Amino acid sequence: MFLYSLLSVIIISLISLIGVFTLTIKEERIKKYIFIFVSLAIGALLGDAFIHLIPEGFNTIGNTTYLSIAIIIGIILFFIIERYLHWHHHCESEDPCEIHPVGRMVLISDGFHNFIDGLIIAASFYISTEIGIATTIAVILHEIPQEIGDFAVLLHSGYSKSRALWLNFLSALTSVLGVIVFFIIGNSFEVFSKWLIPIAAGGFIYIALSDLIPELHKRSEKKSHLIIQLFMISIGIISMLLLLKLE
Repeated sequence: MFLYSLLSVIIISLISLIGVFTLTIKEERIKKYIFIFVSLAIGALLGDAFIHLIPEGFNTIGNTTYLSIAIIIGIILFFIIERYLHWHHHCESEDPCEIHPVGRMVLISDGFHNFIDGLIIAASFYISTEIGIATTIAVILHEIPQEIGDFAVLLHSGYSKSRALWLNFLSALTSVLGVIVFFIIGNSFEVFSKWLIPIAAGGFIYIALSDLIPELHKRSEKKSHLIIQLFMISIGIISMLLLLKLE
């Protein structure tokens, strides 16, 4: 079961390289239309938080007050992380000044999320191979719109295409760590892991509302942009809603 779980999360991690199709597109053209994918990311993050993670958090925690506190902790935690990143925002050769902290925020929050996915997949294969395969398919379909959005946010934050691909892939590999942790620690980790779900939801909500939506306001030169933004946000939310049929 460990090998099946490991193979599944490796396949899922490779989805993070979906942005490779942009390598043949000029940087200027990508930056011109990046707001479309940032809008998709907003919809995917909010949809994931409210449609998947928060209901799942309620199922595991079973108390709305504790769930709400965990979500608030997630929001405050990512607020602190962002402030820390701003305080230490200085020039480095491989991470230049023009990199916006929201890029690192996305990598951290997505790392949390992928780690949880690894735990879930390992637990599913532990129950049965059939459930493990079904869960893997659901996670794959779940990851595609989110990874496109994450890659777009990394580009928007100032990373080059190749570096955005590499960092997104490294963040995705935390799912492998989730599988390893599950099979080493097993059920004793369940008490801790269930709190990561609403905390990750709080992080997604914070990033979408505090960092990404303000960026759309800065880039709304044309009235037609609002229509496109709303449409792409809706696509992100609907894609997460449709995944409920696979769960």
